[in-house]
Amino acid sequence: MSSCSNAPVKKNASQATSLNWSETDPANQLYILNRVTWGANSSSLSELNHVGLEHYLENQLQPNPNVDLPLGVQSQIASMEITQTTLTQLALTLEGERQAFQTISNDEAKKTAQEAYQKHLNTLAQETATRAILRDLYSPKQLQEQMTWFWLNHFSIFQGKANIRFMLANYEDEIRNHALGRFRDLLGVTVHHPAMLRFLDNEQNTVGHINENYAREIMELHTLGINGGYSQQDVQALARIMTGVGVNLNGKSPTFAKQEMQKQYLRDGTFEFNPRRHDYNDKIFLGLTVKGRGLGEVDEVLDRLARNPATAHFISFKLAQYFVSEHPSTALVESMAKSYLAHDGQIASVLRTMFKDPEFYTSLSHQFKDPVHYVTSAVRLAYDDKAILNAKPMMNWLNRMGQVHFGRQTPDGYPMSEAAWASSGQMTTRFEIAKNIANGNAGLFKSDNPTLREHAAFPQLANALYYQVWQGTLSTNTKSALDQATSSQEWNEFFLSSPEFMHR
Repeated sequence: MSSCSNAPVKKNASQATSLNWSETDPANQLYILNRVTWGANSSSLSELNHVGLEHYLENQLQPNPNVDLPLGVQSQIASMEITQTTLTQLALTLEGERQAFQTISNDEAKKTAQEAYQKHLNTLAQETATRAILRDLYSPKQLQEQMTWFWLNHFSIFQGKANIRFMLANYEDEIRNHALGRFRDLLGVTVHHPAMLRFLDNEQNTVGHINENYAREIMELHTLGINGGYSQQDVQALARIMTGVGVNLNGKSPTFAKQEMQKQYLRDGTFEFNPRRHDYNDKIFLGLTVKGRGLGEVDEVLDRLARNPATAHFISFKLAQYFVSEHPSTALVESMAKSYLAHDGQIASVLRTMFKDPEFYTSLSHQFKDPVHYVTSAVRLAYDDKAILNAKPMMNWLNRMGQVHFGRQTPDGYPMSEAAWASSGQMTTRFEIAKNIANGNAGLFKSDNPTLREHAAFPQLANALYYQVWQGTLSTNTKSALDQATSSQEWNEFFLSSPEFMHR
């Protein structure tokens, strides 16, 4: 999401804290919020004004665990099966459903049972997407939600493979819990999660029948980067180290004739380490010997990968690319990487270093929004804290633009380049979305739940926030277009379609 000539011109601040860049300037506050949150709105601007920029950023970097979603949003999430049922319980239920239809001999009855099983999986995936949208729209911990999305894209999995759909909610929760914490902990969560192990085939990785898929992606996509200094021999060594790391969905533990093997076995929820499937020979990984001893090998190499300077550089580059520029400067990335290494991979510390760098401030309002940022920021601006009752329209919009929740089939995640999202077809879809929101015809407040009242859904974007802040950031061409609007609905549409609103 790179700089664009249509972006509003900013002051050239040589120092973020100098008099050339004022944190009390309403336009600058708007730009900060559009980058740190999922989109500026009246309530977020009020909070920033109340506490000041430094405290606002620190509150986002270290969010208060006692601050939660608005009650109306909490109640929507509380009613979901993904909230009421643990991953282990879901695994047992769905395994029971799957095994049941496999024993049915009648073709018609079997088809009906299979369809019910698939519908259950689809419902769980839809609940997960709805919950993510609600959190992005209304969570006071906006930076944490952005970082959750960032890491889900970094450690990308595809919901369409096998039965991964029922694992998505728990995977997202585990990522969120560590989104601003230590990268090593985050890496460990993904390595131990059945969604990742199933997606990248590590449950098929066993001694004598090595599967290198996950080992390669751990180094190429998750830690060192493609130019991180590893070899094909390192991929093979890591695959051997990862043998026996897999998934157990039936809740039953195998028995072993040898006591030592029994002691090595581990089942934690749906994660399983089976020593019978592990290669216990010594390995040479990144030039050092890893003694064959079981699951402890995995922890050893994860420590090594997480603390590697190549990982510090790769993670810092991706964070800078997401928050600053498609092509961040070497100096910024190096500064962030030094912070990463000095603070043992603490993500909040790396982001704090980035937020203090002048390059962050000079980049504000110049990044082209990808689909999820465009859709979320539009709804946040249109309705502020009024909770939507139906997230399906937003899901449909993201689907049309090709950035659906857990929808990337390849493990590299969605691209962070403007070119990926700025085609004429993409822009036409955005204009249609802008029109739907502008007219109040999106269906965001139409619920299938009879206990939820429908609210009037006509947004008033020509409000105090616009006249006090947004108006001063617009180009002459945009103001001229808005002046030509023949109705409030058309004015809304023009504003949400403007070049300024397309950037963050």
